[in-house]
Amino acid sequence: MLLKIENLTKRFGGVLAVNDVTLSIAEDEIVGLIGPNGAGKTTVMNLISGYYKVDSGRIEFKGIDIQNARPSTVCRLGISRTFQIPRPFPDLTALANVGVGVLCGKERPDKSYGDSLLDASHFLEFVGLFSKRNVLAKDLSLFELRLLELARALATTPKLIMLDEVMAGLNPGEASRAIKLVRKVVEEYRVTVFWIEHVMKVVMEATERVIVLHYGKNIASGPPKEIVNNPEIIEIYLGEKIA
Repeated sequence: MLLKIENLTKRFGGVLAVNDVTLSIAEDEIVGLIGPNGAGKTTVMNLISGYYKVDSGRIEFKGIDIQNARPSTVCRLGISRTFQIPRPFPDLTALANVGVGVLCGKERPDKSYGDSLLDASHFLEFVGLFSKRNVLAKDLSLFELRLLELARALATTPKLIMLDEVMAGLNPGEASRAIKLVRKVVEEYRVTVFWIEHVMKVVMEATERVIVLHYGKNIASGPPKEIVNNPEIIEIYLGEKIA
């Protein structure tokens, strides 16, 4: 198993944000993570990435205990992520932003900055942003920023990419392009994807298995069609069946 989580718990004061969550992700899977706002989805990713400290529970990646590891350590082991609200270095160019990803990735201890920019050019071209390589990140559109997030995550040479609502704010055409790009990433780089998403059409089209969180607990896991026809999930999250 690539990623294994057991009895993961996180509190913020009196709020139990993640409540005894247990889940696993196999290599080469595309797994969706859904649930109402406040269900704990992003918190789970923040715990995996080391952004938050675990209160209790265990996280293993490739058999290595990583709970409470530094984010830089987690990244070098092969886990990268995007953020729901893009977090580029606004005053750096798109090329330099992705270059930082190259330098922070696994197995890159002797990479020079110049070499990192050469690698960054490849990842920008892969996501379709090469023509914007000299544009400051703060001058990119929302869609371009989401592509930049993906390029930077991919530049770390991950084994697992965690995507946090990469479709948020995109129009249908942009969302369709983004789905195709994620599929291309999986096919060409053989990465595993753990994907938070609210757009159920995307979940149905792009994922192989869906995990549902509710009030910090994982309450269901299964193929997308099974999940959207589960009466409990319909009641607490979907509101109606998704054809």
